[in-house]
Amino acid sequence: MTLTQLLLDRNLLTQEQLDEVSAMQKSDGVRFDQVIIRKGFLSERKLLEVMAEQLHLPFMELEGITIGPEALKALPSKTVYRKRLLPIELEGSDLKVATSDAFDLYALDDVRMMTGLNIQPVLATRDDVEKLIKAHYGLGGDTLDELAANDAVEIEGTDGVSDDLLEMAQEASVIKLVNEFILEAVNERASDIHIEPYERTMAIRYRIDGILHEASVPPQMHRFQAAIISRIKILANLNIAERRIPQDGRIKFNVGGRQIDVRVSVIPMLFGEGVVMRLLDKANVMFTLQELGMSADIYEVFRRLIARPHGIVLVTGPTGSGKTTTLYSSLNEIVGPELKVLTVEDPVEYHLQGVNQIPVDNKVGMTFAAGLRAILRHDPDAVMIGEIRDEETARAAIQASLTGHLVISTLHTNDAPSSATRLIDMGIEPYLVSSTLAGAMAQRLMRRICSSCKTAYQPDPVKTPRDFDLSPDENVWRGTGCEKCRKTGYHGRMGVHELMPMDDELSQMIVDRTSALELMKTARKNGMRLLREDGWKKVREGSTTIDAVVSGTAV
Repeated sequence: MTLTQLLLDRNLLTQEQLDEVSAMQKSDGVRFDQVIIRKGFLSERKLLEVMAEQLHLPFMELEGITIGPEALKALPSKTVYRKRLLPIELEGSDLKVATSDAFDLYALDDVRMMTGLNIQPVLATRDDVEKLIKAHYGLGGDTLDELAANDAVEIEGTDGVSDDLLEMAQEASVIKLVNEFILEAVNERASDIHIEPYERTMAIRYRIDGILHEASVPPQMHRFQAAIISRIKILANLNIAERRIPQDGRIKFNVGGRQIDVRVSVIPMLFGEGVVMRLLDKANVMFTLQELGMSADIYEVFRRLIARPHGIVLVTGPTGSGKTTTLYSSLNEIVGPELKVLTVEDPVEYHLQGVNQIPVDNKVGMTFAAGLRAILRHDPDAVMIGEIRDEETARAAIQASLTGHLVISTLHTNDAPSSATRLIDMGIEPYLVSSTLAGAMAQRLMRRICSSCKTAYQPDPVKTPRDFDLSPDENVWRGTGCEKCRKTGYHGRMGVHELMPMDDELSQMIVDRTSALELMKTARKNGMRLLREDGWKKVREGSTTIDAVVSGTAV
């Protein structure tokens, strides 16, 4: 029975769909099975299962399989990359090879002649084969083979830039290699790419959900370190001849219709230049406050704070705690045709529709404070300041609030009550802080349990933190680890929040220069929930785990 007849008999495709596939196959010259997948009539997995039955070949799920070193050595890496064939098991003279292309008989014949082994093909999805090739042979190995074949020579230890290095950085293979790094990072939902030079190796690590994961790269990657870093510097409009001082730049990419902004930081290190690339995906920043994980009761209070006509609302936390994303989501809550909203940012990370955004440029004197003073003459209703860093910016924010503007900004403090004392430490008079600060919210990012492998369990009472009041028969959740979450049990992140709205009692305590600890006690008495307590609330809701709260919040 032919493949088309088998698909019809099993009601997997209709005659109309088959006619459409045949017409497209003739007009575009694309293979029958590829057209079916491209049109979305069948998933690759389902089609391969049917093809495996027709061709009397086994279909394998490659998730979780262990490949022995003898099997990996049976095929040269160059063949694996070029033919997209993955050796998975070697028994005597029989080599089992996974492929996603059941019709590429020439590749199997070539491998049979090259190795002298009996090749036993099995079918697997393209994604499964590609993932294991990257895991066992390294990312970009085929591109590195091209570079090596072209007799490219690494350049090390030179103060200037030779013509050879400049040419290498512009080579198609190097361009392709750097693109592969960034594409892999985007596909893995990474927020940062770390390129770290060592004496005999070069490491590439991706930060995913706040945790660094090392990418598998071929050992020969180190040979082309200088060309790779030079390529990144060219993309970011940096000086590739300067290797003695730190440099910062930006790159813009389009990946699958999504615009990715990349902030590049290059720092000279002992064995070369280290690079960190922060990926800013514009498609993944426009969240509502509730989508960020804000509890309903905290959202109601915070929504009232940012709807005020004047006052200062602060979002606090360490670097990387999602403060800027919260600011953008807050602006999205209030922006509209009746409001004039301006921002001063360093740098402008995302473009917001209906918001006038001003970039800071310290080289020409366009500081946060200078920008804030200038935009007050633009008749704004609400102002967002990227960060209050010094007394000058703090005073400008206070003045903006006193003259009838809502000011939203960030501050680097560990908890919400410390924001008031930090402003006083900067030199702001306590009575000004008391009269302008509407509220402060501290936040952290917690890893979210993967929905695909989420399971309930009863934790060991001995190992449960003392401040987590858990009844003996109460269940909590965790992820067991699956392909979707890279075996981590987590997929994505969400915020935990500590919101301190101002009241008369807290205002008087600020005027009296009361310590942050006393402010916290009073705020808790008035109903404020601590970061850790909000974390425990989300553990009970099944959103995150005990371990994530313990590692992400201070005791």
